[in-house]
Amino acid sequence: MRHRLFTLEEANELVPWLEATFQRLVPTQEELTALQSRLLVLQRQRRSNGASSSQSEVTQVQEEQDRLVQRFEESIREITNQGILVRDVARGLVDFPSIREGREVYLCWIGGEEQIEFWHETDLGFAHRQPL
Repeated sequence: MRHRLFTLEEANELVPWLEATFQRLVPTQEELTALQSRLLVLQRQRRSNGASSSQSEVTQVQEEQDRLVQRFEESIREITNQGILVRDVARGLVDFPSIREGREVYLCWIGGEEQIEFWHETDLGFAHRQPL
């Protein structure tokens, strides 16, 4: 399947939307991490003495975790459905497939940058970003 290729202008038009989307995603990811830790504690307590955490509490935490996972995945899908490659949610790191000098490259953006100013080869990552 052929994927979308972005011009620099098209990618830059999506930066404010990406910034807002990641600002919503990061707290969800943090909440999810906290719930996963809580669930592990509850499950360990149940195994060790069987009485310290009730099944209803475990079920409640699992249901909340499932809801957050669904919300998180929907937000990621909103981004990837645009043709954008999500690399790191916590940092807001994404790549936009593009053409530069006749070959496919990635325009690279990370949360906090006002516009896209870097690119890298498709087989290299963030550490190899080069200025446009």
